[in-house]
Amino acid sequence: MAGPTDQDKLSEDWGLEDLGEAADDASPGPVDESEMSDEERAAAAAAEWAAMLEGGDADGEGGADRVLNQDEIDSLLGFDANAGGNVELTGVQALINSALVSYERLPMLEIVFDRLVRLATTSLRNFTSDNVELTMDSISSVRFGDYLNSIPLPAILSVIKAEEWENYGLLTVDSNLIYSMIDVLLGGRRIGGNIRVEGRPYTTIEMALARKMIEIILDDTHRAFEPVTQINFKLERMETNPRFAAISRPGNAAILIELRIEMDDRGGKIEILLPYATIEPIREQLLQMFMGEKFGRDPIWEGHLATEIYQADVEIEAVLHEQQLPLSRLLDLKPGQTLMFERSPSDPVRLRCGDVELTEAIMGHIGNHVSVRVTRPLNPPKVTMAAFEAIDETMEGR
Repeated sequence: MAGPTDQDKLSEDWGLEDLGEAADDASPGPVDESEMSDEERAAAAAAEWAAMLEGGDADGEGGADRVLNQDEIDSLLGFDANAGGNVELTGVQALINSALVSYERLPMLEIVFDRLVRLATTSLRNFTSDNVELTMDSISSVRFGDYLNSIPLPAILSVIKAEEWENYGLLTVDSNLIYSMIDVLLGGRRIGGNIRVEGRPYTTIEMALARKMIEIILDDTHRAFEPVTQINFKLERMETNPRFAAISRPGNAAILIELRIEMDDRGGKIEILLPYATIEPIREQLLQMFMGEKFGRDPIWEGHLATEIYQADVEIEAVLHEQQLPLSRLLDLKPGQTLMFERSPSDPVRLRCGDVELTEAIMGHIGNHVSVRVTRPLNPPKVTMAAFEAIDETMEGR
């Protein structure tokens, strides 16, 4: 900010000392510049420059003393009292909140678990002989350590192994669902609302029934992933202490799928946690936006293509002999001259389709027709799938 000495020097450079009084006496109302003389225009310009210099000092002094109101402070920190729990945080709170994990969205994973909801609904209805409704609450990204600390106890934590991926995941069943499932399977009374959780460990019968339900859900998860990849989920062990279910580092990111099971007025939640390292082998498939009928090879299209190829007409040439002649000799050819081929009747004849040599044959005749007899299998193709893949990469590069 310029000091008083700098302002005086600036005024002298612009010739504002003599025009200060004219600027002060100028009328504040609007003036038509066409009616002003050159001296009046200079005085108006000087007044504007003086007002700008004085206004800058005033703004600078006032801006330093300005106090933010409560709404501005909340906006800066990222607090919003009217926002729901699922609203994305902003400001300083988004920077300091270690529970926030920002990773790429996996559209195909949502389709897989939508398929799991349909499959598991049918399986659990057959298992309980009751009206079971399975819904998916949310799919979110969390840190593994934060998830373990947020699990309400008592609960059953099942460590599951993805055998083909050679990695692990977690399946958590809360106590409300366990007690509700036990009541349904053992013929208990229908109790509405939340079931009172007793402060005791689970019994052997409760653990056995929970294991059976978890195995059914894991089998349905295997079937849900079939359109994407072949994967088997195996139940490794069941834990009631989160410390014994540590399958990843606390800071590692993971996908959390929350499923809710309702049986009339009873039910609870199942949470499936898959670390990003676990689903890394199929990351490319999970990034797809939609899922078709088949992945990779399509037997219907292959059968149709093979049928059309078998019915196609191709022209085959039987080449007895080829030799190179100078152009002068070709121009001297006359009717009646003989060209000698260094071939005998028993020498093989090459069969060609276009420029591709197929196989060899022996020349003969059937009645009045010249014929050939194939003597060995067809030559293997020189074009492989690698050539088509190279073409695809070239087209993508363009």
